[in-house]
Amino acid sequence: MTDYQPSLALREHMLEGNPASLLEALLLFGVQNPNAELTRMRKDGLRIESKRVPMAKIIVRINKFVQCSVPDDLPYRELTMTEYWIAR
Repeated sequence: MTDYQPSLALREHMLEGNPASLLEALLLFGVQNPNAELTRMRKDGLRIESKRVPMAKIIVRINKFVQCSVPDDLPYRELTMTEYWIAR
């Protein structure tokens, strides 16, 4: 039986061409320090790019896998978060 490795799961997800945010790294993959993992990927020679996107976009992606709701008074459509991807 192989052990689950959160950082490896995040890396494979991104290598498949999928973007990921810090929130997704924590909730979906269990990466405790996503910024450190992104730094490791850069040190390994991967070109990580980023852009700011509405938080609503990230919540929609998360909800494909787990149920995630935001507080009623949080303006999540106006808030932005950073999503990262591996450039080809």
